Amino acid sequence: MRRGKIMLKKIDDSTSRQVTFSKRRKGFLKKAREISILCDAEVGVIVFSCIGKLYDFASSSMQSVLQRYTESREEGHRLNSASEIKHCQREVASLRQQLQHLQVRHRQLMGEQLSGVSVKNLENLENQLEKSLKGVLWLSSDSHELTFQGNVMQQENIELHKKISLVLQENNALRKKVHKARDVNGGNRYFHEPFNRTIVHDVFTASNLWPSQPQPQSKEAGIESTHLGLQLH
Repeated sequence: MRRGKIMLKKIDDSTSRQVTFSKRRKGFLKKAREISILCDAEVGVIVFSCIGKLYDFASSSMQSVLQRYTESREEGHRLNSASEIKHCQREVASLRQQLQHLQVRHRQLMGEQLSGVSVKNLENLENQLEKSLKGVLWLSSDSHELTFQGNVMQQENIELHKKISLVLQENNALRKKVHKARDVNGGNRYFHEPFNRTIVHDVFTASNLWPSQPQPQSKEAGIESTHLGLQLH
């Protein structure tokens, strides 16, 4: 029957924890002894229990194992430091070489140190200078065009501001005339009434501007007027 997997977590019960530690410690030290014998390896194991008790195993002696471990760690640190130093030195040398190449290229582009340059390299320099010159001229023309367009837009903006100012002035003048006309008409027709929008609207309606028409009378009103006329005679 297969044993189930045991979850790797701290055993809560102290008795079970001590029993498990004792069993596994013995198996662990046994495996260390076996690997030292079978593989001719120098093995050192140090175990402290939860209560601070020491258990150890060394194939030769613990002091020699620890000394060899310390020397190996120091050597590893030295190797790592040396490898890092060599890597940094290679990076510095590569950067210096790139800097020298860029400096030489800059001098050649400025027309210096061209005595040992081949014809092909001179042609490449000439092509590169032509491309750079075309780029500079293109940027310069674009800059002038943008400046001209900016000036034109600024002038158009000034003209628009002037037109807007004139329109506002004319609008204000028309408003003043309309208000004066409303005040005059409202004072003549409705002298005792307050001036408001309804009165102005009534003054300027078409029905008020045309002369009044005679209103049709009803039959009873006609008979009454006839009777009054007879009495007057």
